[in-house]
Amino acid sequence: MLSLRPVATSAETIALLHQVPVFSALGEGELGRVAEVAVPRRFAAGEVVFREGDESDTCYVVRLGRARAIREHSAGRSITLANFGPGDIFGELAMFDDERRSATVETFEETEVIAILGPDMRRLLREHPEIAVKLLAALGRRLRETNERLTRQSFQTVQSRVASALVQLVEAGGSERASDGDVLIISTQADLARLAGSSRESASRFLAVLERAGIITQGRGRLIVHDPAALERYVY
Repeated sequence: MLSLRPVATSAETIALLHQVPVFSALGEGELGRVAEVAVPRRFAAGEVVFREGDESDTCYVVRLGRARAIREHSAGRSITLANFGPGDIFGELAMFDDERRSATVETFEETEVIAILGPDMRRLLREHPEIAVKLLAALGRRLRETNERLTRQSFQTVQSRVASALVQLVEAGGSERASDGDVLIISTQADLARLAGSSRESASRFLAVLERAGIITQGRGRLIVHDPAALERYVY
């Protein structure tokens, strides 16, 4: 873990927490209490924040940078479960229990987060049960949304899943939008295939189709989306 740059002020931390769906129902005073137990941390590019099977004692909110959650299969294949950018939270179940991690989270680039230790958060929830009720309701909504996404994905073709993954990356905070509307995505074909739950070969064939159509341009470890709206035509 890298040494810290100047940390965010309490007001900046509250503003960041307000962007997180899990905390968005909390009032200013409630967010202030959460901010009081949050501590800044910084990770280098490619650093593992935690591994699948590790003890679960901290959740993280991304302030700057990008990270991803992956799971490894016994055959050696890995799948990307989610990508995280500014305002995203991961490891949030550590706020409620100390079960072992269900996935590995690693950074794409230098990443700054605010960390909330599980014991501190559980103490806060005991002292302020109204915060606990709001957080549980928000987590329930997030679980339903995840179930709906997984259900849709199970019925999608490879092309639709890859297009959906591209749309997700375009919308993510880590994407860079140029003045002409182009969107730069830092991702390899293998990363994109894992996010879409497909083989690299299948994803590569569909990306070639998109490139011939002028929707994207591919480069080493990155691609440029010229027409984000056109991707939606492939999502069904």
